[in-house]
Amino acid sequence: MGRNTMRTDSAVTVRELRNQGGQILDRVIRGETLTVTKSGAPVAELRPLPRRSLSAVELIAKAKRTPAVNPEQLRRDIDQILDQSL
Repeated sequence: MGRNTMRTDSAVTVRELRNQGGQILDRVIRGETLTVTKSGAPVAELRPLPRRSLSAVELIAKAKRTPAVNPEQLRRDIDQILDQSL
């Protein structure tokens, strides 16, 4: 019999990884966990890294860099964009 060509959505071959690395990494970035196969056998797993939570100090520093918002202007902008009949 020939080589098994059936592929699941969660498996990629070494050849696919080499030729389509950027697209495969985009899938991982979107949250997929992929098994890399070589000659039909699983050899590795690609999975997203856990996202690091920001510390309180980092959150405060980030908030200080955020531009100020004028609430009245924001309301006018939203009213202008949204359908008022909703």
